Amino acid sequence: MPLQPLPAYQGREDILHQRARDAWASLADCRLCPRGCRINRLAGELGECRTGDRAWVTSFGPHFGEEAPLVGRHGSGTIYFTHCNLRCIFCQNYTISQLGEGQPVSAEELASMMLSLQHRGCHNINLVTPTHVLPHILVALDLAAGQGLHLPLVWNCGGYESVSALRLLDGIVDIYMPDMKYGDAADAERLSGIKGYPAVNRAAIREMHRQVGDLVVDEDGVAGRGLLVRHLVLPQGLAGTGEVVRFLAQEVSPDTYLNVMAQYRPCHQAYGYPPLDRPLSSQEYASAVQSALDAGLRRLDGLVHPRLRALAW
Repeated sequence: MPLQPLPAYQGREDILHQRARDAWASLADCRLCPRGCRINRLAGELGECRTGDRAWVTSFGPHFGEEAPLVGRHGSGTIYFTHCNLRCIFCQNYTISQLGEGQPVSAEELASMMLSLQHRGCHNINLVTPTHVLPHILVALDLAAGQGLHLPLVWNCGGYESVSALRLLDGIVDIYMPDMKYGDAADAERLSGIKGYPAVNRAAIREMHRQVGDLVVDEDGVAGRGLLVRHLVLPQGLAGTGEVVRFLAQEVSPDTYLNVMAQYRPCHQAYGYPPLDRPLSSQEYASAVQSALDAGLRRLDGLVHPRLRALAW
């Protein structure tokens, strides 16, 4: 079947436009993420991400609950995409990621959202769960850039990324904010339904850091470029914190900005998977923070005690 054309828009013949065209063409044999479904999304076929030739969005607007370097004074301009390439049994946003809450949008509508967020004074465009809609984003971004979009772009993802897809974003994405969810492949497959997560995730983190380096903030503490990693601590060490922090400190950079996240609570199907059927304990969280400090990481966010925050900085 011949490729369907790109959505109608007046793109500029520069690197962004060419990347958008290349990414869009890849939907005919989709291998954008490591699942490698090899289906024709342009012909209406749906793979694991359940998304075809239109991106779905559940909401957009200034967000003040993100990490401080993204929020600043005016908020992070978040766009929440529907669906996901992961199947986390404990997902706190499962109505969006797995039940499909949201509406399809055109490239023009997505570009308008970006421009609206800039007009409202947001510090960045924060693309939440964007992996499976990379081509749609590049097409919309090309449109928006032609209309004056200039904010830093944040790639806020689950960390199960293809290096070849990330290379389409080289020079386009300013801030990468991936998850590092697991240190153990078996736990990742059991709890998120994906194979080989640690190896795939680490290759992606290396590529992200190669592109943008350590997180750089201005005099107001607002990020303009760099890598910011999130790690959600799970009960009974299921996230493999020790392996994650050792990798970051030894193979990426001891100055990697890491948010050690404490907000785990049972959601979705977690009640059927002990010990995920209970909240995280303060002791488990404190132990995870200490592991990061012991590994030599120097830029930690979300620390449990002000004393530990002082040590980290």
